[in-house]
Amino acid sequence: ATALDVKIEFGGGLELLFDNQKNISISVPRKSEDSIVTIRDVLIHLKENHIRERPEMFMQGDTVRPGVLTLVNDTDWELCGGAEYPVQTGDCLCFISTLHGG
Repeated sequence: ATALDVKIEFGGGLELLFDNQKNISISVPRKSEDSIVTIRDVLIHLKENHIRERPEMFMQGDTVRPGVLTLVNDTDWELCGGAEYPVQTGDCLCFISTLHGG
């Protein structure tokens, strides 16, 4: 396959940046037929194709901004390898903002 299908969930207000969608399914293109897709690739794809407003609330550079909890299949991404984790078909990535202004 030339694209990887991934489920994405948003929480803590991040869904507001994505047309108020808490759950989306996306297809992330692979660079080549057998190349891996990392969470970093998924983040860049989300930023370029799906985020509707204020991308700085979600990302800083090519990773999530501090304060955004990232889970891979309900496990903290830091335990999985962080942004370099090789995403598998059917993985669920969950992004939850822990930052709340007021």
